[in-house]
Amino acid sequence: DERAPKRSYGSGERTESGPKRSYGSDERAPKRSYGSGERTESGPKRSYGSDERAPKRSYGSDERAPKRSYGSGERTESGPKRSYGSDERGSRGGRPGAGRPDRGGENRPRRPRPGEGPPRGRRPDRASTAPARPVGPELPDEVTGRELDPAIRGDLRTMSLEAADLIARHLVMAERLIGEDPARAWEHAKAAVARGGRLAVVREAAGVAAYLAGEYADALAQFRAARRISGSDDYWPMMADCERGLGRPEKAIAMAGAPEADRLDRAGRVEMRIVASGARRDLGQLDAAVVTLQCPELSSRAAQPWSARIKAAYADALEAAGRIDEAREWWAKAAEVDTDGETDADERLTDLDGLVWTDVLDEQDTPEDLEIGAATDDSA
Repeated sequence: DERAPKRSYGSGERTESGPKRSYGSDERAPKRSYGSGERTESGPKRSYGSDERAPKRSYGSDERAPKRSYGSGERTESGPKRSYGSDERGSRGGRPGAGRPDRGGENRPRRPRPGEGPPRGRRPDRASTAPARPVGPELPDEVTGRELDPAIRGDLRTMSLEAADLIARHLVMAERLIGEDPARAWEHAKAAVARGGRLAVVREAAGVAAYLAGEYADALAQFRAARRISGSDDYWPMMADCERGLGRPEKAIAMAGAPEADRLDRAGRVEMRIVASGARRDLGQLDAAVVTLQCPELSSRAAQPWSARIKAAYADALEAAGRIDEAREWWAKAAEVDTDGETDADERLTDLDGLVWTDVLDEQDTPEDLEIGAATDDSA
């Protein structure tokens, strides 16, 4: 065709759609063959054999491929021969590595002499740089750790004997001080966590100590760690109450409706209702706080550990809502079942009744005057 250039890689023929591209002798389609040149129905037969039309790739005696040799210093077609033997351009002195720069003794760092400390660039001893672990507050000699509950001591068996004894002694002190000095109890609990933080029982004790000490952020962190270790949801109500203490009542209400709350036992569900009611009161939702506590456990007459707490919480919610008569009724019910003095039902009931305790002693009388007056009455 004189009007267009002929592009041919084979026989030079041109088809109607354009130039015929041929890599062999087949006129219908290019035959790609690396072997005998035969064609199958699905396409060309690819063979890695003796076809003379495909270029030979050989790493032996083929003259077309460049020779790479590490021997006698000859030059190949693609460039100079790289040799690590006797070639004068790539080596010096006929030995491997002779072409590298000489590192003289003056460039080498001097080794420190005895007493000069570690050489430059070497890491110091890890033990010398590791921060000292907190030892915690002082432990009385009379506290041995055997006072701890046997079940809790059983959980400490995974620790070394020395660590288990120290943890047990700190937990005993935390338990003793948690009522009279929560801050010191929290210090002992932190010392126990520093040595046994992998144990859920230690984290739980630390969470309770921090909660009663008013350290709600620390308490929440300890309860979360205990929950991760044990997988238990028993700490869920206290975690929600910590959210209240941190000024997040909405979070506490959301936790009350979470699936974790449904997995609690009966006592845990009661505690969750008490926390949710308090969160409603924090938000000013006084009527909702009363309704939150209306459940079968509230009217139950069975003596349960939670009976006094839910009745007292209900009475408190009624009083906050201005329903004083109903509040007095429920304070009386709470006082009846609170045999251990867990709540302040007696004092609140007395306040509502309007009883005022006054001192019968005259301000000018002294204990000595009273003794003299009693003796005079006896003699008369």
